[in-house]
Amino acid sequence: MNLPQLNVGLIGYGIAGAVFHAPLISTTPGLRLAAIVTSDPARRAQAAGQHPQAALLADADALWAAAPGLGLDLIVVASPNRTHVPLATAALGAGLPVVVDKPLAATAAEGERLADLAASEGLLFSVFQNRRWDGDFRTVRKLVGEGRLGRVNRFESRFERWRPQLKGTWRELGDPAEAGGVLYDLGAHLVDQALVLFGPATRVYAELDLRRDGSEADDDSFVALTHADGTRSHLWMSATAGDPGPRFRVLGSRGAYVTHGLDGQEDALRAGRTPADPDWGLSPRDHWGELRAGETAEPVETLPGTYQDYYAGLVQALRGEGPVPVDPHDAVEALRVLEAAQRSARTGETVAL
Repeated sequence: MNLPQLNVGLIGYGIAGAVFHAPLISTTPGLRLAAIVTSDPARRAQAAGQHPQAALLADADALWAAAPGLGLDLIVVASPNRTHVPLATAALGAGLPVVVDKPLAATAAEGERLADLAASEGLLFSVFQNRRWDGDFRTVRKLVGEGRLGRVNRFESRFERWRPQLKGTWRELGDPAEAGGVLYDLGAHLVDQALVLFGPATRVYAELDLRRDGSEADDDSFVALTHADGTRSHLWMSATAGDPGPRFRVLGSRGAYVTHGLDGQEDALRAGRTPADPDWGLSPRDHWGELRAGETAEPVETLPGTYQDYYAGLVQALRGEGPVPVDPHDAVEALRVLEAAQRSARTGETVAL
């Protein structure tokens, strides 16, 4: 049975909208990218060339006005962080299901109000946490779930880059409303992954540093979590790492899993590739991680990266055939951890949750 396509309105055509959401939406069976909102002339021209079927609109008010005529079934908010809450609130007020790019909000309280509003309106609401579908994270999740590492004692996770010069973007601004800095940009992924693997955190310690000349927001940070089950997660996020450490180092009672380098899906999307390509998400053998125990080491094939699974799951949820791929309450709990990290960094003390 051929079901009608679901029409999507995308707000924002910067990196999040153009590199991640638009290609994934446009290659997901059952979805149609019907409208793109951007006020930037260069981005409008880029969107017109890349997605000629989509209506181009200058602002969100124009999108709400056009929504009935376009037959919109979903709004995706991929605009700067400070706009996530007001735009998602307006979309829900217009009776439209919503996906919000991470971080959901600047505070857990704001995120919780959004989740409550969606529930009260009976509307689908989800958060785009794409790195749950990184190939290396999928591999870690499988190894942990199968007990290959035994009891996990410490989970080390790094998202480190070498960007020693400021770019002058809003992500580098110090106003808390911007939800900038590497804690909210990269830490939002790392904390989410840790909570998915090991459940709620009970204690948080953090060091948030500004290393680059002129920095207003943290650019080199560390967060330590103690989970309710006793596992400790040590998370590093940095724009100033000239020599990035292991992406994952998972230490358990039966051995360790170690892997280096970032999942390749983001680079592939930036290069214009999509999940429609036959070798999408595959990791070359020399990038596989290893299971290690003392002097022994066994290569472990990295599972394919599958960012497309987020939107495939969303299609099912919109059709009433399954849950949303990321529960917004998961994002709220991650925001509680990020806020606790900020408090810890200010006081130098561990914060209990």
